[in-house]
Amino acid sequence: LHAPTRLPATKTSPSPCLLSRTGNNGGLRGSTDRFSLKSSFFSPSLHLLITSYKHQQQPLASAAPRFSMRCAAKQAYICRDCGYIYIDRKPFEKLPDNYFFPVCSAPKRRFMEYMPAVAKNDNDTDVRKARKTQIQRDEAIGYA
Repeated sequence: LHAPTRLPATKTSPSPCLLSRTGNNGGLRGSTDRFSLKSSFFSPSLHLLITSYKHQQQPLASAAPRFSMRCAAKQAYICRDCGYIYIDRKPFEKLPDNYFFPVCSAPKRRFMEYMPAVAKNDNDTDVRKARKTQIQRDEAIGYA
């Protein structure tokens, strides 16, 4: 038995890679059955919808944003009678002169400016009572 030294030259096309990116299949293996199910993701009609949607959109750069944030008053005020810190949305200066504080019925003139930073729990009962005793000590000495 002799093995052939040369292979016969035949015209065969190179087999395409199974995951080639040719055609409209997005890297998926092509089906041999042309009536098989196809994904609508790769459908040419989808591309028509996308391009028509892009043309319908208009830039919204000229429109102003419609949201706004209301912030608390920039300046905090403390009640000399109960130690409550007033930092509500309505600025203290815009309150009427006949304003009475609902917690201790103190008039507006009993509030003074409060400089330290205000934390979330600064108006808790225990914190407020400790602050009230400190204010009373300061007033007795003459600091307030």
